[in-house]
Amino acid sequence: MSAPTPVSSLDPAVAALLKRDSSGLVAAVVQQHDTGEVLMLGWMDDEALARTLTTGRVTFWSRSRQEYWRKGDTSGHVQHVRAVALDCDGDALLVQVDQVGAACHTGDRTCFQARPLAVTGMPRQPGSAQPSSAQPGSTQPGSVEHREEAIR
Repeated sequence: MSAPTPVSSLDPAVAALLKRDSSGLVAAVVQQHDTGEVLMLGWMDDEALARTLTTGRVTFWSRSRQEYWRKGDTSGHVQHVRAVALDCDGDALLVQVDQVGAACHTGDRTCFQARPLAVTGMPRQPGSAQPSSAQPGSTQPGSVEHREEAIR
């Protein structure tokens, strides 16, 4: 289902730069401004972006609830906007914030820490030695396999 098409208060010059998906939305990557930590991904239409730019608080379009939601209004986990940038293609936003509390609805600091995926095909950097703790057949601390071994 698509985001509504209300008359938006977004600057027409900014709106002209956006490349929206078929639902009229643009991905918004939210990042902690001072550490670079990626916190979450949300979706914005023109009006959500306008509200974000003018209120100093991040507003998203909820695809599941089909309504606007301002991060932190119910949880208290507010995102104070520090900067917003549009990527080179116009199809994604980077929203740099000062995050108060957890960014994820699960209570985690970020939406990306609960389910890391194992990367097995990463080439070694030229001149770098394999860490001595990483013997063939062993797992790296923090990897999915390592956590599974610890559980067994």
